[in-house]
Amino acid sequence: SSPVPTAPVSICVALADKLDTLTGIFAIGQKPTASKDPYALRRSALGILRILIEGALPLDLREILGGALQEQPAGKRDEATLKDLLTFVQERHRAWRVGSTAFGAPITVEMFEAVAALNITQVLDFEARLRAIHSFWALPEAASLAAAHKRVRNVLKQAGDGGSEVDPAKFESEAESALYAALNAVNAAPATDYTERLKQLAGLKAPVDAFFTGVMVMADDAAVRANRLALLRQLDRVCREVADISCLP
Repeated sequence: SSPVPTAPVSICVALADKLDTLTGIFAIGQKPTASKDPYALRRSALGILRILIEGALPLDLREILGGALQEQPAGKRDEATLKDLLTFVQERHRAWRVGSTAFGAPITVEMFEAVAALNITQVLDFEARLRAIHSFWALPEAASLAAAHKRVRNVLKQAGDGGSEVDPAKFESEAESALYAALNAVNAAPATDYTERLKQLAGLKAPVDAFFTGVMVMADDAAVRANRLALLRQLDRVCREVADISCLP
């Protein structure tokens, strides 16, 4: 579970009040519709997000919503209700952040979705990743790497499940060796934060481009093909450490 931070009593009371209001109304089946929000639950959800972010409270949304829901004296307190609550607050987060200039240039839908794809429910962590992907997108390598990651995801989807262990002895080209070495270098490199990690990721552009230019992934030899797919699975994992790069345009 999330560590319990210290916070002023006023902040704790405000957060508890908004959580109680939100979960209580959802529990009795009165969640907002597209056109009606008589209990101002969208405002409550935004208030929860702002308290967590501005108060630097490392709390998990699922945990605090679930805890508040279980304290309700009546109504549904099941997993389906909790899922609806979590989705509702996350949608408020999306509506609040997309288009905002909180980190400088406007945050795009794709940036937000790149982080959301990892199912991050700790709001401070989500914000840190969103800030990092926002900075990453300004790098000249970003668009090319995002396009390559889309290609990787498509290839792996078509290939289905498979092993993830790479055997360098099965490499048949310098491009395979270069990509493998670059991935190992990124994995071994220390990173102080998400932004630094994505800067390191940008260094994969050249070996990734060379791999797709000079290597046919779906080789006739089954062992060679499986090894190349394993190499792409490693690349995919690295490209989804901070956010899902393939979501970027």
